[in-house]
Amino acid sequence: MNMKILITGVNGFVGSFLLEGIMKKTDWEVVGFDLYDNNLKTFANNPRFTMKVGDVFKETAWLENAIKECDVLIPLAGIARPAYYIERPLWTFELDFEQNLQLVKTCAKYHKRVIFPSTSEVYGMPTESSRIMREDESTLTLGPIKKSRWIYSCSKQMMDRVLFAFGQEKDLPFTIFRPFNWIGPHLDRFADAKVHKARSITQFIYDVLYTGKINLVGGGAQKRSFIWVGDGIDGLITIIANKDNKANGEIFNIGNPHNHYSIREMAEMIIAEMKTYPEFATQANKVKLVDVPAAEYYGKNYDDMQDRVPSVEKMKNMLGWEAHTSLRDAIRFTLDWYVQELKKDSKESNV
Repeated sequence: MNMKILITGVNGFVGSFLLEGIMKKTDWEVVGFDLYDNNLKTFANNPRFTMKVGDVFKETAWLENAIKECDVLIPLAGIARPAYYIERPLWTFELDFEQNLQLVKTCAKYHKRVIFPSTSEVYGMPTESSRIMREDESTLTLGPIKKSRWIYSCSKQMMDRVLFAFGQEKDLPFTIFRPFNWIGPHLDRFADAKVHKARSITQFIYDVLYTGKINLVGGGAQKRSFIWVGDGIDGLITIIANKDNKANGEIFNIGNPHNHYSIREMAEMIIAEMKTYPEFATQANKVKLVDVPAAEYYGKNYDDMQDRVPSVEKMKNMLGWEAHTSLRDAIRFTLDWYVQELKKDSKESNV
């Protein structure tokens, strides 16, 4: 079935890979919206893709009309980096909740389907009974109010609940997905990593190449379940396709519990893989791991959960999807991309 999909935040990590997946694997049309379009040059001449560069806070009329003309909204514009929602909690709330609420209200007005990006962080602090995070069973226990990192989780959780309310009272068609630590090329920019505001794989690769040390917050003991972005996109496209309407009104975790490693283990794996690349080996052989207290790295308002493991049984049983890529392969795919980027930069500098 042909669809027209509006994706806000299309220039970001998930958005750009989702656009690529849709263009390669479907006949759907995409209308993109974001502040920038630098990650989308490959698709500039694709007849199934149109792009609007703009600010979600200022383009209310355009967004309403775009929602009216599309079949599905995927509102990916948001704050998803701890360094930012610790430093700018109000901005995080305004974008992740208030602006998304306006978009959802517009979808309800025109009866358009919403596929909403929640977050694994809504599960909060896992208890012994909810160590495996299940969409329809796990309790959602957040940290203290003074720890501002939780405003992101709280904003997303509130949107989840509002979507269910709109579904109940206004018959809004929706699906919620919760990404668990998606990784891949350009997860964040090196400019962010330079000021210690990038996430996991981007920060570590940058540190190996340019600082000679990887800072492990709290010693890197925290465990996460990492998933290759390509696997995640396949899962998201399955949700969008919505075969037999099975995804309607449901929440789905998109993660890979088989890639359950500590942050320290991930850092060690990245270093080991970088040693096998001639382009990175010299720096990788010299890099040091440094334990850093969380309060020193992120500030006093930081809080963390020590473990995060998704159940993906619901996606597997209802929609027939599961991830297959190992963490080591995901790291290698990402490093391959950086090698190609270095070659491009080298060619351009020699022109």
